[in-house]
Amino acid sequence: MSQPYRMETQNLSVYYGKHPGVRGVSLPVHDRRVTALIGPSGCGKTTFLRALNRMHDLTPGVRVEGRVLLDGEDVYAPGVDPVVVRRRVGMVFQRPTPFPTMSIFENVVAGLRLVGVRDRRVLGQAAERALRMAALWDEVKDRLHAPAVDLSGGQQQRLSIARALAVEPEVLLMDEPTSALDPISTQAIEDLLTELKNSVTIVIVTHNMQQAARVSDYTAFFLDGEMVEFDATDRLFTNPADPRTEAYITGRFG
Repeated sequence: MSQPYRMETQNLSVYYGKHPGVRGVSLPVHDRRVTALIGPSGCGKTTFLRALNRMHDLTPGVRVEGRVLLDGEDVYAPGVDPVVVRRRVGMVFQRPTPFPTMSIFENVVAGLRLVGVRDRRVLGQAAERALRMAALWDEVKDRLHAPAVDLSGGQQQRLSIARALAVEPEVLLMDEPTSALDPISTQAIEDLLTELKNSVTIVIVTHNMQQAARVSDYTAFFLDGEMVEFDATDRLFTNPADPRTEAYITGRFG
């Protein structure tokens, strides 16, 4: 039976000790679409995002309640391996994160090596495919064995995206992936998202409402740890149902 959504949260809450960072969020993530999470700083966007691939497992004192369904299966169910979850649901962080001692090539295939892939031909094909998907291949194909830290900031972020794509995730989570980049690099990443959604489901946290309007198909507005509103992006931005959403997108707070 096919699932209506690639991912879905049901009454998802995240607690830091006794303090709730996110409360009772039920959100559908449509397959091969871009879903943007917007809202003021500290509203729970990143906390929510990190719950989708069990990143909070790595932080002592954080508790997750509710369900996160991936193809209809709860990723928090007993016996589910969080490493497998993170392979299926990749993550790209706010700042580019190349492994500084590794070459461009070794950065891209690091995740594959981690799961035991050793065949040089397989690794080479995977690296080229991922770098092409990240729109970086033409810029680096003649220097794959140069240090990754030699790349510009925008190239390093696309390299981080290529590394996430190399293990062929079904979903890609992106936490403000352009906030540390210049306008030209930001444009390159936004163009890339439009291409990538043909093959992967994307959830992006962004502080930039214009970016959300440009790149996303669906938008969720968060405030004080709760999801206030979720809708198709064009509808949410032009005809929001909740007055708090309207106040935020028209710049009256945030």
